[in-house]
Amino acid sequence: MPITAPIEVDVHLTPAEVAAALADDVRRGLGAPGRWLPAKWLYDERGCALFEAITELPEYYPTRAERAVLAASAADIAAAAPAEVLVELGSGTSEKTRLLIDALLAGGSLRRFVAVDVAEATLRAALADLAASRPGLEVAGVVGDFAAHLDRIPAGAGRRMVAFLGGTVGNFDEPHRLAFLATLADVLAPGEWLLLGTDLVKDPSRLVAAYDDASGVTAAFERNVLAVVNRELDADFALDRFAYVARWNADLERIEMGLRSIGAQRVHVGALDLTVDLADGEEIGTEVSAKFRRAGIGRELAAHGFAVRGWFTDPQPVEPGGDFAVTLAERVAR
Repeated sequence: MPITAPIEVDVHLTPAEVAAALADDVRRGLGAPGRWLPAKWLYDERGCALFEAITELPEYYPTRAERAVLAASAADIAAAAPAEVLVELGSGTSEKTRLLIDALLAGGSLRRFVAVDVAEATLRAALADLAASRPGLEVAGVVGDFAAHLDRIPAGAGRRMVAFLGGTVGNFDEPHRLAFLATLADVLAPGEWLLLGTDLVKDPSRLVAAYDDASGVTAAFERNVLAVVNRELDADFALDRFAYVARWNADLERIEMGLRSIGAQRVHVGALDLTVDLADGEEIGTEVSAKFRRAGIGRELAAHGFAVRGWFTDPQPVEPGGDFAVTLAERVAR
């Protein structure tokens, strides 16, 4: 029986660093008006399970639409960008990305896949499965926050394609999104590629339904961030005293999600010695999900040294211009 080499995983985010980051975010986010809790803290074990359930809901089209894009276009993407190294940011289980991996393998270019994610256990399990199912592919991982550890992406093993899928770029507000693109442009060399998944602007009723499903799974997912703070920081949030809200902001073209206090209440965060007084109806912001237009994506990419080389949308969209887009962009000299 052949000996399987250990999978290389570089850990740049230790449990102690995760705990410190959570404490800092909660202190800053709840300690001032305009209260918020960053969306990354939604994804503990229960949160991940709830999000997987969300992706199967009839109202939540983005996952199905992006999978359809990749199924229809992965071969074209691989032909236009024959990367030797594929890097996935926020990789999770890399389920959809396997379509791209297989297309690049079939094209003969791909030698290495690098997954980047904050969840070490999930990352290791996905890499082990890929290594077993695709024995000719070298796999590696980076445990880190892609918003802070882009400079830890390995270089030097061939031309890279960075895949940032799932519409996750929409979870950044505009200043943070542009800063992310600027940092990524510094990381990539001319001739390397970015593959970017973005949800598109569409009928607001479809958008709100996708983020406020009738069965309440998304509401449970968003409230879960309070359970995380309770468990990790000795807080006493009463989850049933918060109503989930999701609204379309037409000016910023994004869905805004949060938790609204039902009645006035006082919450203690024991580990931080922090007391939070919430007025009736006061909201704690949890997440935004920006939606995009083709021209706007092109402008943002061009401003940061990327030239669009391909625009791919789902083959059977509800909206005439497509429900979801995957953009292939090449890093060019500035």
